[in-house]
Amino acid sequence: MVTLKSNLNLLDIEVLKKQLFDLVKGKDKDKLSNKVNYFNEVLSTYFDEFSKRNSYPAPESQVELVMGIWQPIWSTIPFHDNLPGRIPEQSYQIFHESGFYANIARYAPGGELLSNLLPAYDFLVMQSYAVTDSKWDIQNVGIFQSLKSRNCPLCPDLARKWFDGIRDTKYSAGKNNFELEGLDKSVQKKFETTYLAKPLFEHTYIDNDLRLVKTQRSANQRPSYTIAVRV
Repeated sequence: MVTLKSNLNLLDIEVLKKQLFDLVKGKDKDKLSNKVNYFNEVLSTYFDEFSKRNSYPAPESQVELVMGIWQPIWSTIPFHDNLPGRIPEQSYQIFHESGFYANIARYAPGGELLSNLLPAYDFLVMQSYAVTDSKWDIQNVGIFQSLKSRNCPLCPDLARKWFDGIRDTKYSAGKNNFELEGLDKSVQKKFETTYLAKPLFEHTYIDNDLRLVKTQRSANQRPSYTIAVRV
């Protein structure tokens, strides 16, 4: 049972987490407009309460915690669904000590109906990160796409292997030139504003197992919110 919003401050942090997870279970495939409304009407109060419990408010203190593989279980980031068929349970965020992180997702348009006819494709947005003047400094540095068999799910290990391979071959020795690989012109057009933007990024809440993230493609864009759990 969900507690009245006015009583959230009385809950233990683990109970608060469970309520949040229950509220978003099965809802990541909802239309983006519905998810934005759901955040405003239901989840925003939870984000506010978590922000009061954040033991690591300074970005400098968040860097060590954020390393590793995370799974976004609910998000209002528009580019997640710019292409059809994203599989939420095969979507990941990977942070690495080298100063790079990536959003990675498997897309399978048509679902089971076309499972034997069309390949799936994996999509990776590579970004560099740093903390500058007590703020996260994020830069898009590449977008990559690769056709895959639908019979082989994109597991965390395969996502990490792909990320490591791109990082080691494309961005070694501090190289940060923007890369596009495997994208046709129609896909490039859809993501033009994404890869040209310099995103704004902050953690509303972070601990070893949970991240609540607020992002904006640019300062004049609507904020997006993501709930991510460690894999």
